[in-house]
Amino acid sequence: MAELATSSDEVREYAVAARQKTQGGIILVPVDFSAHSEAALLAAAGYAEAMSASLVVLHVVHDPGEMPGYYSKLIKKKRVTRIQDMAAEAFDQFMEQGIDESGGSVALKEAGRLMVRGLPVTRILEVVEHLEPMMVVMGSQGRTGLKHFVIGSKATQIVQLCPVPVTIVKTQGFKG
Repeated sequence: MAELATSSDEVREYAVAARQKTQGGIILVPVDFSAHSEAALLAAAGYAEAMSASLVVLHVVHDPGEMPGYYSKLIKKKRVTRIQDMAAEAFDQFMEQGIDESGGSVALKEAGRLMVRGLPVTRILEVVEHLEPMMVVMGSQGRTGLKHFVIGSKATQIVQLCPVPVTIVKTQGFKG
């Protein structure tokens, strides 16, 4: 089950505990439960196992105005549920699917799971600041041209603003 950090202090506490648990470095994987995120998760698991690093998988709970009800589409059950509860359930399903897809990756089974609320780019960078990972691995839709200019890209913003190396994994052509 993912741990929900609702304040900067809770993020800081999570980061201190995560750093104490690991012998090697930490790889942070921000996910939004998309196929792009799954490709990044599987790639990060491979990196973690190759580098003897720990994984921390992060989801930023954000129900954007342009996609209301995003989490309800991920959960098949029809019921009234708090958004963070739906996100937690989707997170667990996403991680189980990743473990299955990876053939039972130890790095994924032992990965830390963190949820925070807010704007994705801002909160991802905050977690990076406190967690001090060796790298960030995230998925990208690979938009280009006018669509990219108009819509923007969280991945691009993270690459530009992140103080640690960022690896972008594209879904197209990815083989876990």
